[in-house]
Amino acid sequence: MKGACVLNDLVIKENDLFLTTDKGGDIPDGDTAGRGLYTKDTRFLSRMEARINGKKPVLLSSSADENYISTIRMTNPHMEENGELILWRESVEIERTRFIYDGALYESFKLTSYYPKTIRFDFSLLLDADFADMFVVRGFQHGELGAKTGVRSYPQKRIIGYIGADNVRRETMIQWDCPESRVDESGELHFDLELRHREEAIIRFFIAPCIDGNEPVKHETDYAMGKLRASYEEWNQASTAVRSDNELFNRLYHRSVQDLRVLLTDLGYGSFPVAGLPWFSVPFGRDSLIAALQMLSLNPGIAKGTLLTMAAYQGKRVDEWRDEQPGKVMHEIRYGELAGTNQVPFTPYYGTIDATPLFLLLAVEYYAWTGDGDLIVSLMPRLDAALNWVREYGDLDGDFFVEYYQQSSKGIANQGWKDSADSIVHRGGDYAEAPIALVEVQGYVYQALTKLAPIYNRLGRASEALQMEQYAEILRDRFEDSFWMEDEQYYAIALDKDKKMVQSVTSNAGHILMSGIASPERAAAVARRLVAPDMFSGYGIRTMSANASGYNPMSYHDGSIWPHDNSLSLLGLSQSGFIEEALSVIQGLLAAAEKFEYYRLPELFCGYDSALRSPVPYPVACSPQAWAAGTPLVFIQTLLGLRPDALSGSIALRPSLPDGMNLLEVTGLQIGGGRLSVRITRNDASDLKLEILSNTTGFKLIVP
Repeated sequence: MKGACVLNDLVIKENDLFLTTDKGGDIPDGDTAGRGLYTKDTRFLSRMEARINGKKPVLLSSSADENYISTIRMTNPHMEENGELILWRESVEIERTRFIYDGALYESFKLTSYYPKTIRFDFSLLLDADFADMFVVRGFQHGELGAKTGVRSYPQKRIIGYIGADNVRRETMIQWDCPESRVDESGELHFDLELRHREEAIIRFFIAPCIDGNEPVKHETDYAMGKLRASYEEWNQASTAVRSDNELFNRLYHRSVQDLRVLLTDLGYGSFPVAGLPWFSVPFGRDSLIAALQMLSLNPGIAKGTLLTMAAYQGKRVDEWRDEQPGKVMHEIRYGELAGTNQVPFTPYYGTIDATPLFLLLAVEYYAWTGDGDLIVSLMPRLDAALNWVREYGDLDGDFFVEYYQQSSKGIANQGWKDSADSIVHRGGDYAEAPIALVEVQGYVYQALTKLAPIYNRLGRASEALQMEQYAEILRDRFEDSFWMEDEQYYAIALDKDKKMVQSVTSNAGHILMSGIASPERAAAVARRLVAPDMFSGYGIRTMSANASGYNPMSYHDGSIWPHDNSLSLLGLSQSGFIEEALSVIQGLLAAAEKFEYYRLPELFCGYDSALRSPVPYPVACSPQAWAAGTPLVFIQTLLGLRPDALSGSIALRPSLPDGMNLLEVTGLQIGGGRLSVRITRNDASDLKLEILSNTTGFKLIVP
């Protein structure tokens, strides 16, 4: 289960390295919040404390508005000893700037005197590393560990060493660009400074994690910063641009685009989104696949990188310790000492029921947007293996439903996206027992099969395409018979080990609307229920009905609101023609985003009614988090009513606008072999006008 993320801290990330500190930029001694500098699930900096004359500076301001750079402004406290003035309060401004580039942390301190006379003071920085494994930091696991090997000191350089139980040599290299005055036994670096009025001194640090001697290249600070900024400019230029007359919408979209950029990582197969910061900066099957699906309207190249990354780690054998099976797509991979010594099964771990059908689903949706048949052909062995997993290991009892159960002793019990222990609960309050078949997973499978079949047919594999169609038809019939709750006019969240419905009304059923597995009448009933008062708080769709026996608005999965969960319902509502319901969900999430810092939708928030006039934060929600950041991108697809289809060479458009928006301009949508740009306007009579600004996609437009 994901969670337990630091709140109100500064977090920056670039590729596989991230730093989390308090608002003042420090990692204090004895910190219990897990702050530090991390890569490969190891903490390479566990203490970082800046001092002026041995005292903690006073924080003036700090900003995490940009995910790749932090700027912290501080000053000195008043210092007096035995009636003698040491340093007048607020004499020194300390501007602390940090960013990450090419595998290293660049940290600089600019100290400026505003005292009218010359002043002398000591500035110091204490840095240390414990090389703790991420699982140990978070208190989830303990075991056999290595030991520190000491510190090597050189002029303007120190190296802290560690040898792990996995025999990996880990080091933290620290360099600074001006001579220190002295170094304490603790390793604290001291700099004696003398400054006149308005004179400044700059001290720059380069902090680099090194693994088995692989040392990041040290660049000039200005060069590294310039390259980092340029990469963000390139990302923005390559991504779909959006402009509207609703400033809240504009800010939310821009925030999402920037958050998704910082969450991108490349393991050698192309960029893909990691799950979230700070603790889930790793490949996460379900999260990465869903975020890539959301990002198709922003940059479909991310879906390609995600597919190739997941294919590279696809299961090859039966391994109960890792819940691995041939063809299964991973849940999560970790790289730390405990994983390296097989004390945890995350190397990778495969305990997820939905990643494999989502892998197939993303492949077909990527093809629908791009027509990239070459990628599909290259992935064919992986797609075949995933299909075989669905039919064999995913459905061990042969009832056509994909089910999960835990085999690993240190694995996850509930293996859908609602992975907390209390998330699959019967109407009477009892928890369902595995094997469990989740409602949304059957929809993912159906959608993947029905959309993959015509692609296989086009590629000359007609017999396999026919088998998929037949399998999907049987699945749909059995699904309708087994999951529908007549008294609720809604689908159950799951079937338990006895094939009994788990009769709770939850948001999971909203996901099936995009699959086509539900009959039109039942799909309409689901759409109505999603925005009924028991399910819709005014800020979004709750994970569980407020009328359910298991409802708890403060819970992780039983009444909270997850933006990504809403986004998958949005895709289905839009594609099925339930426009009013879709607009209600968008307006609710916009109202929620207005209340959160930086207009950023968090991983989740509490399910209280909007009558409270502000969403109630969930205390340990990740932020930024990939599939939450991807949700506003789904707004664009929903408002355009956009459905590309490479097989027919067409793009369907059915525009709509929410209240408070009368102009929406979307430019640079990457579809087919080119780009599409459109503008939607609404006049005083509420009539919508769609303008095609440009279309170089090679696809024909279908507009009702």
